[in-house]
Amino acid sequence: MSHLLSQHRKHRKLTTLVENRTTYNAEFAELNIYETHQYAEQVSLTFDFPIIASMLTGKKVMHIEGMPSFDFYPGESVVMPTNKEMVIDFPLAKENDPTQCLALGIDSTKITEVVDKFNHYVSIENENNSWSIDQNTNHLTNNDEVNHLIKRLVHTFTHNNTSKDVLLDLMLQELIVRLLQTKAKTLLLSDQNMFNDTRIGMVINYIKQNLTNKDITVDVLAKKACMSTSHFHKKFKNTLGISPIDYINSEKIKFSKKLIKASKDLRISEIAFKAGFNNTSYFNRQFKKMEMMTPAQFKKSVSQ
Repeated sequence: MSHLLSQHRKHRKLTTLVENRTTYNAEFAELNIYETHQYAEQVSLTFDFPIIASMLTGKKVMHIEGMPSFDFYPGESVVMPTNKEMVIDFPLAKENDPTQCLALGIDSTKITEVVDKFNHYVSIENENNSWSIDQNTNHLTNNDEVNHLIKRLVHTFTHNNTSKDVLLDLMLQELIVRLLQTKAKTLLLSDQNMFNDTRIGMVINYIKQNLTNKDITVDVLAKKACMSTSHFHKKFKNTLGISPIDYINSEKIKFSKKLIKASKDLRISEIAFKAGFNNTSYFNRQFKKMEMMTPAQFKKSVSQ
């Protein structure tokens, strides 16, 4: 992600060492890039519009009402409602190695427009659910699609282009849809009734109970859902915004992070095996793809 900030660094002005803010404006959105160059604690931020905060470099410790405090790493995002306070610690920020984060604010009319379209065309199975992104706080990890969009948004915001607003509008619409799909996934994962009421919910339950099984395939999951493989793959991706294999890998990576934090003496190869991966190389590739760092780098970061 650091190379995406090269254009930003050419023009930004550093006026404070803690949460130095640079703002880029567009027709329907505002991008704020924050940089902290020294250790700090209990820094408060509040926005008068819903935002998506994403880590770029370094590490934060986030304190948000209604949630346990959590470490915030590159590749992760937090969706924050309007006027919701986040209190932040910066344990690793240094003058020559700053902690950097972005806060993307989206116009509420744009959110409403996309949400209405999404609710018209998409639902979980036959449930008549209605989704929004600006009502609750959500901590997003292992969301590859959102991470790719964040990178594209940063590049487009920080570079001058005659089609800038048009490109940003399209990307913002996609981002909102991805976040809505993530919310649908959160409901499926948290509502036990969904496991019994929907075929996708039952498949997710099966994956959770057999996560470290190295023989889970799309064909096996399709049979569990009583669907053809092609129909199951399409249904799963339309509902959750992610393919079945990518979902399984994301859950395995999430489990591997817990293993790294809990068992710091385990070798990376042992962690890969315990998390259900057949080989260490594939585990390393998937981990870096989803977490923006290698397992070894993550292990080092949680040891500090």
